[in-house]
Amino acid sequence: MSNTNVQIFDTTLRDGEQVPGCKLNTEQKIIIAEQLDLLGVDIIEAGFPVSSPGDFKSVEAISKIVKNATVCGLTRSVENDIKVAAEALKYAKTPRIHTGIGTSDSHIKFKFNSNRDAILDRAFKAVSYAKTFVEDVEFYAEDAGRTDNDYLARVCEAAIKAGATVLNIPDTTGYCLPHEYGAKIKYLKENVKGIERAILSCHCHNDLGLATANSIEGVINGARQIECTINGIGERAGNTALEEVVMILKQHPYLNLDTNIKTEMLYGLSQLVSDSMGIYTQPNKAIVGANAFAHSSGIHQDGVIKNRETYEIIDPKDVGVTESAIVLTARSGRAALAYRAKNVGYELTKLQLDEIYVNFLDYADKKKEVNDDDIHIIVENSRLYKEIISA
Repeated sequence: MSNTNVQIFDTTLRDGEQVPGCKLNTEQKIIIAEQLDLLGVDIIEAGFPVSSPGDFKSVEAISKIVKNATVCGLTRSVENDIKVAAEALKYAKTPRIHTGIGTSDSHIKFKFNSNRDAILDRAFKAVSYAKTFVEDVEFYAEDAGRTDNDYLARVCEAAIKAGATVLNIPDTTGYCLPHEYGAKIKYLKENVKGIERAILSCHCHNDLGLATANSIEGVINGARQIECTINGIGERAGNTALEEVVMILKQHPYLNLDTNIKTEMLYGLSQLVSDSMGIYTQPNKAIVGANAFAHSSGIHQDGVIKNRETYEIIDPKDVGVTESAIVLTARSGRAALAYRAKNVGYELTKLQLDEIYVNFLDYADKKKEVNDDDIHIIVENSRLYKEIISA
């Protein structure tokens, strides 16, 4: 792998599906997995096979149909989990077992009623056992964001000695600030023996709205895999949004980091996931929200009409959106009205526009948004209507 390439690990079908009420059936998962494979993600985390017969069936089915991406199954550091995952992944061209354990003092004390040495031993044994089934084993240190860096480094070293190829450093509770998370990755990169034999991975949650920023800080500081979901869906406040990190790396070429994602598919896949899961995507969601390329302020509209780049840093077509939207509201100016009127067949002179604009403002004050049908009504009610249509 190129040192500038950031692998995209999509966990929409595992962590993303943990949103209450958003359970997908096997057929829906297969459709999404096929699209993720076409999108160019490097790894598809297909599920948690031991959790239910349905999840096992889905992971097995996805393993059979994915042509390019690595197919991954999640486990706890429990032998039966690992054995079941290996069975579910047996048809995958490139399988990966993702196993791990909580490493923060909070998890060690309250979740496992254990101690640091025992957790180290469990981590080593889990990776070693997974390694008997597949070559590619990813180890996760759950709650790494709140784990002491020195101890976290010791756990990572144990995982590497056992054969881990990827080290997942989750900010499980979304607690870290970006500079803290970046510093954690940098510390591991510089202090873990054998780190050159493994890829560091960012798995950030969005409890404080920092998942994307933390993931970017992670790769800037040496991580080369980002774990994310379409639309940022996931447990609690969600995960790092795939479309956000991909477009940040694309729009900031000076970072010298890139992905294999076909960005033109992002909007369509966002819609597919939203429709399949029944999750409403907020209109102001970055990259794929309904308003991501919509302009309603007159000043913004005038600028975008003159040159798209005045208010858009991304070409909508780059993410699969047909064009920018000029939304007519009471805040819109003459330029926006003339633009939308032209789109529905009216080429207005300055005098005609001035006349119609007064009527438009009166109409717009009564409605949240003026649509194409409304434009026809406004023009037809103008005293210059006959002049306009005879032009």
